[in-house]
Amino acid sequence: MSQLKSRESLDKTGVTIRDADEGDAVAGVVPRWVTLPETVEEISAVLRVCAEQDLALAPVGGGTKLHWGRPPERCDVLLDLCCLNEILEHASGDLVVRAQAGVTMDALTAALAAEGQELALDAAPGATVGGTLATATAGPRSFRYGTPRDLLIGITVVLADGTIARSGGKVVKNVAGYDLGKLFTGSYGTLGVIAEATFRLHPLPADRRWLVTRVAPERVRELAVALAASQAEPSAVEIDRPDPGGPVTVAALVEGSAADLRALALREVAGGEVAPGPPPWWGLLPDDEPPHGTGPAGETPDAARPAGEVLVEVRFPPNALNGVLDAARDAGFRLRGSPVSGRLHLAPVGEVTEEALAAAVAGLRERVAVVTVPASPYERVERWGPVGALPLMRRVKERFDPGRRMSPGRFVGGI
Repeated sequence: MSQLKSRESLDKTGVTIRDADEGDAVAGVVPRWVTLPETVEEISAVLRVCAEQDLALAPVGGGTKLHWGRPPERCDVLLDLCCLNEILEHASGDLVVRAQAGVTMDALTAALAAEGQELALDAAPGATVGGTLATATAGPRSFRYGTPRDLLIGITVVLADGTIARSGGKVVKNVAGYDLGKLFTGSYGTLGVIAEATFRLHPLPADRRWLVTRVAPERVRELAVALAASQAEPSAVEIDRPDPGGPVTVAALVEGSAADLRALALREVAGGEVAPGPPPWWGLLPDDEPPHGTGPAGETPDAARPAGEVLVEVRFPPNALNGVLDAARDAGFRLRGSPVSGRLHLAPVGEVTEEALAAAVAGLRERVAVVTVPASPYERVERWGPVGALPLMRRVKERFDPGRRMSPGRFVGGI
């Protein structure tokens, strides 16, 4: 009877709703229903019903990162933001854009490019504005332009009780004492629902060139530092090592005027080849790609999971790069990311068991500054490690979601 009443209450909002299926699972947990609001006000209506009926809710954008984070403690409603897909305002003279959370980054990129501008975030195919903020994913060019948090200048969110709040940009209603943009970026949907975002833009570069070279692991740190400090001013320096014991591919991006000549100057430093397009792995996380090590039909042993379901993130001071490369090699992990920003993403090669992954992560934590596991199918693998700010984060969760209805348990410390 309670479930029937909850469904009736959701139906009364006028929001499109359907029964969920396995394809709607959030980190393996299948919700009861999927709602498809078309306005901020409809998001608010759904959240008010969830508050009245004590229904747990998880927002979703493109679904490219739904396997990130811990499985929710419960999930009654999946709030699909695909219908909030409008670019609301583009003030090209001010280099500002305001877009709804369901706008794909691909669509936003195309629309801005037509006006000679860009949002300098390198998102995975299919990612949305809201999902990019909720997971705080930062691509190669964060080295020069900053992370999503740095480029965000305004945000509209819907809180757990249905309150619509705005911060930054054109403020209508704020939450006193809180920078909502910074709080909600990287919160995995545990504080509320991101509905709209306003970003600072950059002019679209006139030209781009990539320098790509391959070197031994022991040369990577010195070379990366030299490239980053070069007068050619690269926008990004990335590395890729698909074979844990093999050489490392180093790629640097040069943008803007005389990009071809500046890339040639980098080649004098690093060797390699200059190309007008990126290497195929550029801007992709290891779990954005098809799983490695599966059989012809994608089958794996019962005790193991495909590498594509596992992602480890390592953050470190750039001078510790050699130790990170050694630790990843010893753990049997392929890696990719920015040696100059101090962020790499690792994934096992082939299938990995729970025991092997837990041991590898523990070994990495003994040798590397900060190790998190955004994606893992295994419950006994400690995803976050020690987090000094956890008491403060729990107080923020209590302030914004005292009923623990927003993606409960998905984030660090069971938040």
